[in-house]
Order: sequence, then C-alpha cells, then structure tokens
Amino acid sequence: MAVRHRLIQATPEAVWDVLADGDLYVEWVVGPSEATPKTGQWPQVGATMAYEVRLGPLRLNNETVVRHCVEGSVLELEAKAGALGTARISIELRPWGEQCLVIVDEHPLRGPGGLVHNVGVEALIQIRHRAMLARLAKLCESEARSQPGDRSRPDPSGAPGSVTHRPGTGRA
Repeated sequence: MAVRHRLIQATPEAVWDVLADGDLYVEWVVGPSEATPKTGQWPQVGATMAYEVRLGPLRLNNETVVRHCVEGSVLELEAKAGALGTARISIELRPWGEQCLVIVDEHPLRGPGGLVHNVGVEALIQIRHRAMLARLAKLCESEARSQPGDRSRPDPSGAPGSVTHRPGTGRA
C-alpha cells in the first residue's frame, strides 16, 4: 500500500474546504487535465467526478466515486481507470496543533491493476502522492494566508515550546 503524509500549514477545516470543492479537484489531483461533476453533490457518498487523463496522444476517460465521507476528516474515493481496474484512495485529515496532518493511502481494489502492483508501481504512486500533497498544500496554505486574522502556523514566537533563532547562535 502506498501511504504518504504531509503536514500542511493550514487548519483541517481549510484543507477540507479544498477537498470538498469539486471545482478544485484538478488543481490538487495529479493526472486529470479537466474534471466535471457527473452525479451527486461532491463530496457526498455516491457522488462522481468524470475526468480526462492525457498520456501523450492518449486520452483516457476515467471516473472517481466517493465511497465514504466523514465531513472534515475522511474522504475515501474509488478511482476507476477503465481496463486497468480501480484503486481505493483514502485521505485522512488530522488536527496537528493548528495545522493539518494529511495522510493518503492508496491501493488497487479491483481488476488487473492489482496483478501488476509491485515495488516499482508503489514507487510511482509515492511520487504522484508527493506531487498531489504539494499541490494540496499550496492551495490550502495560500487560502489560509489570504484569510485576514487566520494563523496558518501554530507556535507563534514566545509561545511555550516555540524556538527562536538568533543570528550567531547556530542552526538546527
């Protein structure tokens, strides 16, 4: 199973707002060049997002279905990749101070994709997840910075346990 995590400098609510906005799907998911809601209200269970993946001259029309949703904390998706089968993708949000720890877990679910799942495929999924989490962080952190009065980072200077760097005192 490909599991990857990232600490995002925004609140879990801010991260959820991005995940729950179907219009932002192609902004954080790696692969789709365009996406359109197909059925239901994203991210409610059963809602689907149709999208196109371009691989050179190839155009693959795929679909993602919301299989489980706990508003504000868990989004589980089934990505349907045609003849390759499907994959389960779980995105969990955990409060970490005022930040959000995002954990992504993906593995083949149905079809022949599971037969070719190996260390090499796992490495490619890890690379894709790294890029996806970076995109998600960029969206969430820029949104958090644009909200007046919101802090996107915990531990302001002077808070218990905070570290202050003074020139000439060394670096960690």
